[in-house]
Amino acid sequence: MNYKLILNIAIHLLRARLKQTIVAAVGVTFSIAMFIALVSFMNGLNDLLDGLMLNKTAHVRLYNEVKPSQNQPISLSAKYKNNVNFVNSIKPKDRGKSIYDSKKIIEDLKLDKRIIDVAAKINTPVFFNSGTIEIAGVINGIEIEPEEKLFKISENIIDGNVADLYQNNSIIIGKGLADKMLLVKGDNINVTSSRGNLVMLKVVGISQIGIAEIDNTFSYTSLKTAQKLLNEPANYITDIQIKLFDMQSAPQVAKEFSEKYNTDTIDYQTTNAQFETGSSVRTIISYAVGLVLLLVAGFGIYNILNMMIYEKMDTIAILKATGFSGNDVKWIFISLSLIIGFAGGLFGLLFGFIFSSIIDVIPFETASLPTVKTYPINFNSIYYIISMIFALFTTTIAGLFPALKASKIDPVEIIRGK
Repeated sequence: MNYKLILNIAIHLLRARLKQTIVAAVGVTFSIAMFIALVSFMNGLNDLLDGLMLNKTAHVRLYNEVKPSQNQPISLSAKYKNNVNFVNSIKPKDRGKSIYDSKKIIEDLKLDKRIIDVAAKINTPVFFNSGTIEIAGVINGIEIEPEEKLFKISENIIDGNVADLYQNNSIIIGKGLADKMLLVKGDNINVTSSRGNLVMLKVVGISQIGIAEIDNTFSYTSLKTAQKLLNEPANYITDIQIKLFDMQSAPQVAKEFSEKYNTDTIDYQTTNAQFETGSSVRTIISYAVGLVLLLVAGFGIYNILNMMIYEKMDTIAILKATGFSGNDVKWIFISLSLIIGFAGGLFGLLFGFIFSSIIDVIPFETASLPTVKTYPINFNSIYYIISMIFALFTTTIAGLFPALKASKIDPVEIIRGK
């Protein structure tokens, strides 16, 4: 089979129906361009949301959960332990929020090669006092350097610096909380712990994540200040936050650490299940829409090639009469569809990049997301590779059926009919 001759014939057939060829190629171009722009935007949006929540969440968190004791006194009785017992009014077991022997656990975790780093934290509910008004909130006592390394909290501080937390009795509060209490950097705020301890803290910064529920209640202080607020010793820690090199292994690692250190654990997939579900749905929708666009373009190519077969019956008959086999004719029409798909795909990649670049510079400014200035776009090269593969696959399938039809034409009947 002379591939060069077959390709030359295919090009001449396309030039003979240039307008229809251009229309088919434009259909592929539009489909590819819209697919790239849509997938890039959707994944950029997913990255933005992941940055807001998932990337600010520990892959594995160790803590003590308040829950009823699994082994009730009746289970210790030799007489009743094998029976089905119904126990009412079970009270939660007070194990305390502090993780036992937390310093040794942290030292052990830092030796684990699967772990990027570990950050200790104290999480405690408080009341922020403004005159006679009490606003319920949460204080996160953090190890400043590990917390910044793992969660980049400085990216959300709109006024002040995370390093200012090294000052004694300092606090960084959420934007919503600052607006409610009319506080600015440098002001003092009275904080009452759940145990009744009252401490005056200096506001050294204001943070804004962009989620109202967090900005209205959350605040940061140093681990030492949080321990002082609760009147607890230096080894008092309620949470150990872990980030892994392989975040997908978080569920297995959480289970392993729960058994090893006798604490409760939770992985990021469980904590942020609704966000991951939303990201997956948006990705599926974007790929589905892109595939539908390519299928529509494929039907256009199919119709054009079908019409070309009817119009070029004489040409096909002459080709077969001069020695071209049915397989040769089939590859001529498959080549037609591949040329349309390849040319349309290349222009689609170009226009897809242009459309994505235009979206990337469109202003998107909102008070809730001060760090976001334009619409999010993900310029991942894999989307361009996938779209080109889709284009070639769709156009090949669209051209295959007309090509098989053309290969079965009997030249004797065509010439006799003429």
